[in-house]
Amino acid sequence: MILEYIDETWKDNPILPQDPYERAMARFWAKFVDEKCVPALWKSCMSVGPEREKAQEEACELLSTLEGELKGKKFFGGENIGFVDIVGDVLAYWVGVLQEAVGVDVLTEDKFPVLCRWAEDFRNCPVVKENLPPRDKLLAFFKTQSEMLNSLQKK
Repeated sequence: MILEYIDETWKDNPILPQDPYERAMARFWAKFVDEKCVPALWKSCMSVGPEREKAQEEACELLSTLEGELKGKKFFGGENIGFVDIVGDVLAYWVGVLQEAVGVDVLTEDKFPVLCRWAEDFRNCPVVKENLPPRDKLLAFFKTQSEMLNSLQKK
């Protein structure tokens, strides 16, 4: 509902495609990122032992599927940032910082070059760049969260 309002109000920069099929696919991939990829990546970073390994395998499978959808395009929406790219912000910025904080490498350039190139292009977009939280503060936050979880899991 809100997306339709935004697209109707600011017609110069649509978030969703005009074509109904492409619009449905954008919603599908956004939901895939939000409901599949993000939880799997979070679990792959915050779990321990065999559970972490299993979560990393699952995350890699999901990211591989997502990378296949992105191949041949600059952004998920084509040449311009669209709905899936905005939802995927968590993959483009937050996950990299989280991985660094906990010492995990799931979403890497070696494994997922297309996604990593997309992430860099997305982060370098001026409107995105000026609205991202400071990296050092985010890193400190994730390190604190990781340390708290680790101390709870040891009890």
